[in-house]
Amino acid sequence: MNRRFVPILLLGIALLLTATACGDDPFRIQWSENPAEATLYAMDRQELNRPSAFDMLQRRRVVLESPQTQGRWDFALDRQGGALVFLPPRALGVTSSAAIAPMPGVSFEDLREAPSDTTRYITREPIPLQAGNTYVVRTHEQRGRFGQICTHYGKLEVVSLRAEDGVLIFRHDTSPECNSRRLIPRND
Repeated sequence: MNRRFVPILLLGIALLLTATACGDDPFRIQWSENPAEATLYAMDRQELNRPSAFDMLQRRRVVLESPQTQGRWDFALDRQGGALVFLPPRALGVTSSAAIAPMPGVSFEDLREAPSDTTRYITREPIPLQAGNTYVVRTHEQRGRFGQICTHYGKLEVVSLRAEDGVLIFRHDTSPECNSRRLIPRND
């Protein structure tokens, strides 16, 4: 081992031990709940360049017609049979790990953890929307803080939908923790 490297290695170990000795995890992501509202427009509306998809982790609306989207979104809004539906990316032929789990009868506040049962997540079919219903969203894969591949989990609640206008307003929040199904921050 290079002798100049040894002091740097020892200093790094000492810093890591000091941080963990104080009970702090240097890799833990500190976050707070921060629900926000967003509005999407159905894909079948005549206007171009209206946001009809959403990226949960980045908390941004996406215009599907834009060449910059490249599958970096988690669901789109469409109108089928006169009703509004979510479309996961795979329902539109986009390769993605994004999926949605409807959570009937569970309030936004009571959603504390995403389901571990992968069969509850819909990846290829339209998901009908109803006012007041809640959904868990598993995001598309993306690079985490330390370069690893992550999916994130978020929750959303339909606040208002106007099928006749093709407009959806929803409340959402997403955990920034890589591959964690927790939908609320840790209290410890």
